[in-house]
Amino acid sequence: MSDSFLALDIPEQPAAAQPYRVLARKYRPQTFSQLIGQDAMVTTLGNAIKRGRLAHAFLLTGVRGVGKTSTARLIAKALNCIGPDGQGGPTIDPCGVCEPCRAIAEGRHIDVVEIDAASNNGVDSVREMTEAVRYAAVSARFKIYIIDEVHMMSTPAFNALLKTLEEPPAHVKFLLATTEVHKVPVTVLSRCQRFDLRRIPADLLAGHFAHVVEAEGVEAEPEALQLIARAAEGSARDGLSILDQAIAHGGLDGEGVRADAVRQMLGLSDRGAIRTLFDLLLKADGPGALRALRAQYDLGVDPASVLRTLLETVHAVTIVKVGGDRGPGQSAEERAAFDGWSALSFPMLHRLWQLLLKGHEEVSRAALPIEACEMALLRIVHASSLPDPGTLAKQLAAGQVPAMGAPPAPAPAPAAEPVAVADPVPETAEQVAQLLSKHGRHSLEAQFRNCARLIRLEPQLIELSGARPLPADFTRDLENALKGITGSHWRVLIGEGTGEPTLREQETAKAESERDQVLNSPLVQAALAAFPDATLDHWQRSDGSIAR
Repeated sequence: MSDSFLALDIPEQPAAAQPYRVLARKYRPQTFSQLIGQDAMVTTLGNAIKRGRLAHAFLLTGVRGVGKTSTARLIAKALNCIGPDGQGGPTIDPCGVCEPCRAIAEGRHIDVVEIDAASNNGVDSVREMTEAVRYAAVSARFKIYIIDEVHMMSTPAFNALLKTLEEPPAHVKFLLATTEVHKVPVTVLSRCQRFDLRRIPADLLAGHFAHVVEAEGVEAEPEALQLIARAAEGSARDGLSILDQAIAHGGLDGEGVRADAVRQMLGLSDRGAIRTLFDLLLKADGPGALRALRAQYDLGVDPASVLRTLLETVHAVTIVKVGGDRGPGQSAEERAAFDGWSALSFPMLHRLWQLLLKGHEEVSRAALPIEACEMALLRIVHASSLPDPGTLAKQLAAGQVPAMGAPPAPAPAPAAEPVAVADPVPETAEQVAQLLSKHGRHSLEAQFRNCARLIRLEPQLIELSGARPLPADFTRDLENALKGITGSHWRVLIGEGTGEPTLREQETAKAESERDQVLNSPLVQAALAAFPDATLDHWQRSDGSIAR
């Protein structure tokens, strides 16, 4: 080969571009110290590892994106870490540099098996796993099975897993993750140590996002990060996905992540404009409120988002009035406005909440959302001129309100229909059933009477026994119904124990007891003795009703 050929200037081949990793994957926690908002669980796990009291099965539950799968992988690393020198044992602070830690983090460890129950939910898949459980780990201290979305397994698959889940070999650990724990059978729940991962507070999420944008070299306004944190609704993964989109939305001109751009991207209403709208509603300025709403609508803001932000405003004012924590991220203008509005009476604030909540429900399912939103705001405008029921009662007692037939006094605003008084919070199972019947939920009331065995009833919390099968989606339907009726979020849980008899069983037992009392009365005994073929078809109860 000639020297002239060797001297040819051959251009170097460009290095292959690395594929972009989204922020939700790039910043997935690799240690327990990076897992935000779950301090109680980390403390419990740390103490269990130090004392050698490790359960054989863990159940991790919580809303999407709070770290269930990440926590399962961290537990796998904590149990199998051998330290940089290869001599370490289980630890709550895995080193991250030993071969087991690196292999688990990269998803290639042969003894850490991740199973997606959504696509492997049959009994055959479970049988394959239970067969493999018998064999010892290849290289790790523990063989670990991570079953994600475990609630999607079929009933036969759950049954096939029960025995192995209760008494697995000493070298096996099960880590189950689910977003819908109420769909997991009680027999499975009783065999696991359960950890409920909490929604991550907005201030913690905003702080986490600040570290992320700093690491990415992106400028971001604190208010923009607060908006993203609130939109994430406690989910770190959702928040990072929104932040990824917001960074891309900023483009290549170096604008970074701005609050106004985030509002436009998410379809959120400007908080300053919402304060103006809220003030117009309190002043009963109907035309001004409609103009303010249309201005937001013309900017692309969803009408339901306007009502949702108004609901947040009423809630924030109420919290300020009771002396609660204002929450992070409030500007000086917001603080001043909330301090002024805190002079509103509690009945007025509760009435505003109920009217806005009803309006939000109407707009969410309306064929004409903006028109439905306008009607909802006008209803609030007219209702704001009415006195609350307590003040009205005092006026009537003092003779300040004209009697029927007397000439009406001039009113500052047109009269409106009075706001309905909210139903009292139910304190017994019978009151829950009556509340469902009153609001037309007759099918759900029948299911509640016939199937629900009450263990515990507290404000916004109902715990029912799982000993008796309940209809599919019953807990979800009951939560949604009570939320729609009372305006508050309710939790319906399935617990252990037999609970109280169902309402139908109580009614049957009461009727049998009354029948026995009637049959054993001297008069009826004498009649049956005189007429041996006679039967008791019906009788009159003490309240005058007829029983059969």
